[in-house]
Amino acid sequence: MPNYVHVPAEGNHEDSPTSVGAMGLYENYVLPRVVDAVCATRLLVPWRERTCAGLSGCIVEIGFGAGRNVPYYPDAVTTVYAVEPSTTSVAWAHRRHARSRVRIEHVGLDGSTVELGDESCDAALVTFTLCTVPDPLQVLDEVRRVLKPGGRLHFLEHGLAPDPAVATWQRRLDPIEQRLAGGCHLTRDARALVVEAGFTIEQLEQRYVRGPKPWGYLTLGAARRP
Repeated sequence: MPNYVHVPAEGNHEDSPTSVGAMGLYENYVLPRVVDAVCATRLLVPWRERTCAGLSGCIVEIGFGAGRNVPYYPDAVTTVYAVEPSTTSVAWAHRRHARSRVRIEHVGLDGSTVELGDESCDAALVTFTLCTVPDPLQVLDEVRRVLKPGGRLHFLEHGLAPDPAVATWQRRLDPIEQRLAGGCHLTRDARALVVEAGFTIEQLEQRYVRGPKPWGYLTLGAARRP
């Protein structure tokens, strides 16, 4: 039985290729494919596995994308409320995971206003999303709102490197990155954002992965809502 519930948000249906301009074509059709290909690299598999480890119960995933984390959900996860702005990615996720063991329900497009009740989720998952959303603190405030007291936020992000030379290049490249990668920033500090949002860090791993350093400094963590 299909276990992915696709609930498109009213007034946000995907545009047809004939109804959008060149930038719309890029953002709606080209960019989602590029992002999905980058996120599918085998290099990230162990990072996704560790980020998802320990999740259980009902979770909200902000920046669900095309569902690249689904294979790594622990058996203890029962329901996933997916928030994802790209209708193209949502459609791919629906095709890939229609018969997922876990019930997946697409509940909205915008992480800054999550359409879930207060204290309704056991945990939250955010991967490669805080770098792109317009207001990461607003998104984290929403995550904190929907988490039950003591609920955990698991996150995996790329961002600002500790080495001054690399950070300098990140700042130089950041305006280009934002234009070409749908608003993605190279200079955000995921750990600092999570702490500023009022979470207590319980697990943290930060290091470079193979590849160009301005894009390769990753932060993996788990934090608890007090």
